[in-house]
Amino acid sequence: MVARFEVVEPGPAEADVDSPEPEALVRRRAEAKAREVSRRPGSLVIGADTAVVCRGELMGKPRDRDDALRMLRSLSRHPQRVLTGMCVIAPDGRRKIKCASARTKLREMGEEELAALADRPGILDKAGGFELQADDPDVAWLEGSESAVMGLALEELREMLCEFYPLKGGSDGPLRV
Repeated sequence: MVARFEVVEPGPAEADVDSPEPEALVRRRAEAKAREVSRRPGSLVIGADTAVVCRGELMGKPRDRDDALRMLRSLSRHPQRVLTGMCVIAPDGRRKIKCASARTKLREMGEEELAALADRPGILDKAGGFELQADDPDVAWLEGSESAVMGLALEELREMLCEFYPLKGGSDGPLRV
């Protein structure tokens, strides 16, 4: 089976969602995004939302470059939890919702290095003002799902998809339906 993918911007669905618990917030935002896009008939929809919690502060997307610098300073000095909520809605309307998490810490950086990070393209669209790269030299350590930190927890997504579409021939191979 060959699957075609299309990225669809859900619009401001996440702005209408609030929750005092970070895990619940990212799950609810992911669900709101998926619901918004699922209005397209016959599609399997995956919605995701990521937030960072550092020293009790819930960090979403920075408002501007100064806010990104403030967040990056904190992430450079203190460990953080990265939470990614995901919602999968099947074509028949069934849905699965999960939250994946990881603990991470950026290496300590000076103002020039932080400014260079804050000036990266697209940084204002990233939770905590940081976008993890594969083998990222700016990360001191990471415990948990690396893909959750990148914004889509692939291990958990695979489990969710397998609940809708059980694997043929066992659960260790590639995802085939």
